[in-house]
Amino acid sequence: MKKFPGFNKCMTMMKNRDPQIQEEGFHLLESHASDYVHELIEEFNNETDHGLRCWLLELIGSAKSPVAFDFLAIQLRSEDEHFRYWAHRGLEILDTKEARTLRWEAQATTGLSLEETEENIEE
Repeated sequence: MKKFPGFNKCMTMMKNRDPQIQEEGFHLLESHASDYVHELIEEFNNETDHGLRCWLLELIGSAKSPVAFDFLAIQLRSEDEHFRYWAHRGLEILDTKEARTLRWEAQATTGLSLEETEENIEE
C-alpha cells in the first residue's frame, strides 16, 4: 500500500483531471478521514463540483466521527438527493442512538428507505 501523502496532496489528487489519480486520492484519504473531518467539511462547503462534493460527503460519513453528526444532519435535509443519500449512509455508519433516530425520522418524513433512495439516484 502506498504511503499516505497527506490531506492536501490527496485533495489535489481528487481534483486532478485523470480519473485514476482522482480515485487514488480518494482511497488514500478514506482510511484517514477520521483525522480530517473538519478539513473535509470545509472542503465540502467551499467546493462547487457536485461529484467532488458527493465524494467529500462520503468521506465525512466514512470517518465514523461524532464531530460529523451535525453536518450530516444538515445534509440529510438537503434538497440534493445525492447529499441526502450520503448523509444517510454516514449516519448509518456512525450508528449512535441519535444517528439512528435522525435516520428513522428522515425515513418517516420522506417515506423512502435508503435502498429506495439509492435506486432513485441510479436511475
